[in-house]
Amino acid sequence: MSTDVAVIIGSLRREAFSRKTANALRELAPPDLILEVVEIGQLALYNEDLENGPPTEWARFRERIRRANAVLFVTPEYNRSVPGVLKNALDVGSRPHGQSAWDGKPAGIVSLSPGALGAFGANHHLRQSLVFINMPALQQPEVYLSDVGGMFDEHGRLASESTRQFLSGFLVTFARWIETLTPTSARLAA
Repeated sequence: MSTDVAVIIGSLRREAFSRKTANALRELAPPDLILEVVEIGQLALYNEDLENGPPTEWARFRERIRRANAVLFVTPEYNRSVPGVLKNALDVGSRPHGQSAWDGKPAGIVSLSPGALGAFGANHHLRQSLVFINMPALQQPEVYLSDVGGMFDEHGRLASESTRQFLSGFLVTFARWIETLTPTSARLAA
């Protein structure tokens, strides 16, 4: 039985540490946890005036999130909060009112920073939004990756064995969390 996880990366930069981390997570995931990056850079800024004929990108994004069994957010921190592109994706997916694509989806958060705090502020701001849009977020283990600039080799692969082990354990726990919150029939349909 496979579990479909939409991975949302909070940075648009091609060589972003968030993207490298998402790739490492995909590599480390248990075989039944299928992690697929869902791009958010093409989403027009949310404007309720566009809901009468929403952009095609919004419709595709909302449908992709609805199909997922769960969502994994991998994000840096901008100004002690989530990047604007990530907040926009949350807004696009949560509208129109009463039709949120996020509703009830189990969520995981991996925050990271080249600094020492591991994007603690972004992690907790994201958790506040997830409460409001009804996404139960895995509480433990919390994932704050600090000093990420030195975690990757020249090919962009995760070089830190202790981080690989930690993230592997996180993914096993995340898979159990999803299983606990998702009916078997929903996982089979994915």
